[in-house]
Amino acid sequence: MEFTLTTKIEASAEQIYNAWLSSDGHTNMTGGPATITDKVGDRFTAWDGYIEGKNIKLEPFTRIVQSWRTAQFKEDEEDSQLEIILDESDGQTELTLNHTHVPEGGEHYIKGWDNHYFQPMKKYFSK
Repeated sequence: MEFTLTTKIEASAEQIYNAWLSSDGHTNMTGGPATITDKVGDRFTAWDGYIEGKNIKLEPFTRIVQSWRTAQFKEDEEDSQLEIILDESDGQTELTLNHTHVPEGGEHYIKGWDNHYFQPMKKYFSK
């Protein structure tokens, strides 16, 4: 299963990119404890370990590719892949999230991205 979500955030692509790949920034913009770096190959956790993965490809301020799984994945299920594309225009950034290799029954992640990422991010960056 795979899906693509798009949202607009009142922040620069640089601000979003830097927050996504910083433990403090990620924690503050989502409200869920995270440990993450801006280095390819480094592992990360988010939402107090519910989400874990690895940075696969990082293109500063434009693209983030990560392996991604939650505690709900079965042991024999491969990691899904997350691609975040940041397209800045007129002081706001369109964030496109491509989530691929999601296990069957993972439709609830669509709502999860909105509730636990997009909405808190919009609130955080509008301060």
